[in-house]
Amino acid sequence: MRKLMVTTFVSLDGVMQAPGGADEDRDGGFEHGGWAVPHIDRHVIELMAALVGRADALLLGRKTYDVFAATWPLAPADDPIGAKLNSVPKYVASRTPRTLSWNNATPLSGDVAEAVGELKRGAGGEIQVHGSGELIQTLIAHDLVDEFHLLVFPVLIGSGKRLFGEGTVPAALRLIDTRATETGLVIATYARDGEVEYGAMGPETGNW
Repeated sequence: MRKLMVTTFVSLDGVMQAPGGADEDRDGGFEHGGWAVPHIDRHVIELMAALVGRADALLLGRKTYDVFAATWPLAPADDPIGAKLNSVPKYVASRTPRTLSWNNATPLSGDVAEAVGELKRGAGGEIQVHGSGELIQTLIAHDLVDEFHLLVFPVLIGSGKRLFGEGTVPAALRLIDTRATETGLVIATYARDGEVEYGAMGPETGNW
């Protein structure tokens, strides 16, 4: 079974919308685009290059595909992130038939959750999801994410699309790596780890 990993830039209050630029995603009148950029330094870029280097395939939503397909082919040949993204197979979830011009890009057909499940059962290595907020909601709702790689930025946005929306199903996670950067990011990786466990605390329970 192939591992499906979601990597996301997210604010401290859970917003993932338009971290990279003012016009990246203005849905809902969002006016805070580019909130992540001041905190991205060479260290963050190096960490992302190492992470992307693990990818054997990309799984993208339509909007993220459009942004990536318009920008990453312009990257210099010696850019490790661009070289990897441009070369690996890319699977695109879209509700409407479309022509995909980016190298090695293939549209997913039929029900997205079923198509992703089939993709995970196939041959190959790690499948990475970048951006793709709406697609991530579908993946979370169908419990298809094996690992979350979160770059948590020290900002509060207050409104916008959130990583864990209303369709999130209860799930336990296990922290497998964490680090912090000089610009205040906390980078944490969580693996799916069974069901949520419950308990009680307080002086009367002895758990205090």
